[in-house]
Amino acid sequence: MTISIPTISNTWRFLDHSTFGPTFDALQSFAYDDTLCSFIGQQQGLPSVRSWVHHQTIVLGIQDSRLPDIDSGRTYLESKGYRVIVRNSGGLAVVLDDGVLNLSLILKEKKGFSIDAGYELMYDLIKKMFASFHVQIDAYEIVGSYCPGSFDLSIGGKKFAGISQRRIRGGIAVQIYLCVTGSGSERAKVIEQFYEKSVNGKETKFTYPIIKPETMASLNELLKQQFTISDIMTLLLRTMQSEGVKISVQSFSAEEQSLFLENYDRVLARNEKALNR
Repeated sequence: MTISIPTISNTWRFLDHSTFGPTFDALQSFAYDDTLCSFIGQQQGLPSVRSWVHHQTIVLGIQDSRLPDIDSGRTYLESKGYRVIVRNSGGLAVVLDDGVLNLSLILKEKKGFSIDAGYELMYDLIKKMFASFHVQIDAYEIVGSYCPGSFDLSIGGKKFAGISQRRIRGGIAVQIYLCVTGSGSERAKVIEQFYEKSVNGKETKFTYPIIKPETMASLNELLKQQFTISDIMTLLLRTMQSEGVKISVQSFSAEEQSLFLENYDRVLARNEKALNR
């Protein structure tokens, strides 16, 4: 049986953090997902879908933070108005802004639910969301994109989304960023410049991506639409409901909020250490 949203549960908890605005810290998002992973993994909480948007933020991977001239790269990004943080899941540098929608599917880790099954779950959801547009959404590595991986999502060879995954305390968070509005290639140019300045011709301990901005685009560019983030949120909820899923809107309990604050402090400390190694 193919694992899908409804086969996991016919009821999913929904948390919408897509309208919190410019002061919403991306490190908070990692703490939110870690908190949900813990409660779902260790207890009997509902699987959850969480939406989140962050303004003018570059999220680096751990490997990015070890580039030879990382301080020059950070200075460049900050001069362009970006806040720079380091993520706690896999992957490399990505751009988050008010035209990028992030979604997390958070569920209990069960025997036999492989890493690829987590990626396929998100891929299946995205394909169903955009089925009415009659386009083929592919999942394979787009060489030349930022944060390349085997589950890059693309249309006509141009990447508009990337999926990552984090597993902790018996819970799984499958996370995707969807470039909805704006220019995908302009976002890629920012990361291209970051790598040029952070590497500066020196030897690196890992193979960083050689960015080709033309390999990336937004959904609006690819589908010739004028989507807003809110439009994609509506597509998400309608798709889940059409699959027979009941949406349960629940804010954090006092216990969850307490654990969130602990996780946020831990994420802040880890980010500080990564940026100042």
